[in-house]
Amino acid sequence: MNGWTRLNNAMTNKGTAFTAAERREYGLEGLLPTAIQTLAEQSEQAYQQFLKRSDAMSQHRFLMSLYDTNRVLFYYLVNHHVSEMLPIIYTPTIGDAVMQYNEDYTTPKDALFLSINDAPATIERIIKQRADLQPNVKMVVITDGEGVLGIGDWGINGVNISIGKLAVYTVAANVNPADVLPVVLDVGTNNEQLLANPFYLGNRHARIGGTIYDGFIENVVKAMTTTYPNVLLHWEDFGRANAARILAKYQPDYLTFNDDIQGTGIMVVAAALAASQAADIQLKEQRVLIFGGGTAGVGVATQLLDEMTRQSGSDQCKQQLHLFDREGLVLQSQPNLTTGQQLFAQDDANFSCDTGNLAAVIRAVKPTMLIGSSGVPGAFTQEVIEAMVAHCERPAIIPLSNPTRLSEATPADIIEWTKGQALVVTGSPFAPVTYNGQTYTIGQANNALLYPGLGLGAVAAQAQSVTMAMLSAAANAVADLVDASIPGASLLPNVADLKTASFAVAVAVVKQAIADGVSAVKLADAEAVVRAQMWQAQY
Repeated sequence: MNGWTRLNNAMTNKGTAFTAAERREYGLEGLLPTAIQTLAEQSEQAYQQFLKRSDAMSQHRFLMSLYDTNRVLFYYLVNHHVSEMLPIIYTPTIGDAVMQYNEDYTTPKDALFLSINDAPATIERIIKQRADLQPNVKMVVITDGEGVLGIGDWGINGVNISIGKLAVYTVAANVNPADVLPVVLDVGTNNEQLLANPFYLGNRHARIGGTIYDGFIENVVKAMTTTYPNVLLHWEDFGRANAARILAKYQPDYLTFNDDIQGTGIMVVAAALAASQAADIQLKEQRVLIFGGGTAGVGVATQLLDEMTRQSGSDQCKQQLHLFDREGLVLQSQPNLTTGQQLFAQDDANFSCDTGNLAAVIRAVKPTMLIGSSGVPGAFTQEVIEAMVAHCERPAIIPLSNPTRLSEATPADIIEWTKGQALVVTGSPFAPVTYNGQTYTIGQANNALLYPGLGLGAVAAQAQSVTMAMLSAAANAVADLVDASIPGASLLPNVADLKTASFAVAVAVVKQAIADGVSAVKLADAEAVVRAQMWQAQY
């Protein structure tokens, strides 16, 4: 590899850190400024440049430009400022980056673009060509951009989600960036704003669904897993009509995972376990109302049911879980329920209240835990919150929707309306709240605390599949990192503790994969197995 190639490859470029000997050997003399810097010096210089950007999107563009040119420096910098930069490279700023993708586009950032209009043989050839350049891929994040965060269908722009998600894998769990592949499936878009945009870079037609869509997914899965055996397929931001269906189809036979369904679910399980500890109640005894019955809401309900069942030894816990969706409380009589919603649909005969009114449903159900996954800002009104505290001394209230502007309620309002009694976890970052002399640190149910360790553990274990027990082990590993008995303490680890959380999760997942008999690894030292897979941002 000649010097020019090294400079233009983000994985090999060291920029001004190339030594004098390397500059002579690689023919780099004259191609770089004279000064030779250490990685730490480069990072400090880059950080000062970052600080000069006045808003989050400008900072995002700067960091992703660095990602494009020097991957080691990018990760070194973010690792040293993770609390400050994680919200910039992923949520909440990534939502704006998706919406502005067309106008901001500069390079593909090593992503793979697959079109539904290509023949199966073409898809197979494209993936095999990528393997010639990147032969050791162990983890793939795939999106079709239909259900991006809380902002909906953004077509090919959703590639930013795959790129950002994999960046978090490396920041949090030290996954080798040479071993990951961001993929976007271009099946068209129903977003008229995009179709009318002269700069839109995807297929200019409505989304294609049905058997053609399913066949396309099948072709991608077969080509990807044939080319990269034992690869982890991470599905991200698919629409509610496809997300659970795709996971259910491929989960039995492939190492696959959906973060919107399972990741959000097990993150909430971790928060629920900690909240149960703080309230001195077992999770199996909680009554839960989930506001938002889409992909995330059903995923949360499914994971909570699994954990509650593990505690109780009975499947009767399903009666303690309620979904509230667009039509109100999810009832058995309602038409067009998804498969997941059907599992948690309640008997109409058990409710005489106005099932379309959230506060009325709360007064009827008397939940001890209220979870928001709706993307409806301000949905948890004062009436709703006061209805929760009227029957429960320490209600857990968990508005998950992000970015911040979509949160169902703010922690400050929840704590004020409950006079400090509520146990609060949010999906977006919020500052601590002081009420009546007590400061409450707000735990963020950030999937970054969980999915990177889960993915690392699954890959390190050479797992055949991701089992429910592995998901439970991951949730418990996160919950075990906090002491929820301390007044005002966060119910989840701080984002600054990402690496600690990811390592704990990965080790727990490896141990459980071995116990479940789905791991090709037989070594007793799970920590050593995990560490062997971890990459360091250094030259």
